Amino acid sequence: MSAAKDAPPPLPEPLGVAVADSHTHLDMQSTTVEEALARAAAVGVTTVVQVGCDLKGSRWAAETAASWENVWAAVALHPNEAPRIVSGDPDGWSRQGARQAGGDAALDEALAEIDRLAALPHVKAVGETGLDHFRTGADGMAAQERSFRAHIEIAKRHGKALVIHDRDAHADVLRILREEGAPERTVFHCYSGDAEMAELCARSGYFMSFAGNMTFKNAQPLRDALAVAPLELVLVETDAPFLTPAPYRGRPNAPYLIPITVRAMAAVKAVHEDVLAAAVAENTARAFDY
Repeated sequence: MSAAKDAPPPLPEPLGVAVADSHTHLDMQSTTVEEALARAAAVGVTTVVQVGCDLKGSRWAAETAASWENVWAAVALHPNEAPRIVSGDPDGWSRQGARQAGGDAALDEALAEIDRLAALPHVKAVGETGLDHFRTGADGMAAQERSFRAHIEIAKRHGKALVIHDRDAHADVLRILREEGAPERTVFHCYSGDAEMAELCARSGYFMSFAGNMTFKNAQPLRDALAVAPLELVLVETDAPFLTPAPYRGRPNAPYLIPITVRAMAAVKAVHEDVLAAAVAENTARAFDY
């Protein structure tokens, strides 16, 4: 069983209407970009948004988007990255090795590089940024919040979408968006709020991107949120290699598995999968302005 547990899931039935994966991490997947895009295209996933989480990943996202016609980039310092830049990362668990504390000056320097990357034409969004109260304790909150506010400003100045990572931080994320003024196009990646929050997001015109976790047994609150989210504000994503949809939970995720989530979403919205796919495709192009 353990070998099967690590094996990539089989290709699902292709979609009738092509869609985009609004949030993926190709650099963390165990295939080449070429293989990942070919497998995705074979099942009707013809566009992907490659998302950076740190300087190295954001540079890679921008380079990959420049090299591949169907890849767009988002660049940012992940909410958990900002406190590590400021306070150091002695355990080195963030893919970067052990790091010394760099203080606010190091964060400013990193944000300046994100600003430079955000200006590039293949970079369509600033993200994933936001707040993560799950992994970062009280000591890291100030750096996280300062970074989030800076990313909002960068997105607005360059006219790019803002891609939000919101983990256990709904009220604070919504508050900061109100205080700073959200960019014209704002995407809640891997939407994790409830139905009440979905109604708040809809009123503000925020896009809500649903991932494979909406298929999990315990995810009824996410399905309730999707049920009330307006069809014109809904996106789909993998967040691959994470959040593989049921029945493959725990196995490696990849953009080619998007059809499973699309079908689950169509069932929740009580529409034909082609209707949902067409809406999602149009919404993603509108959200990321491509």
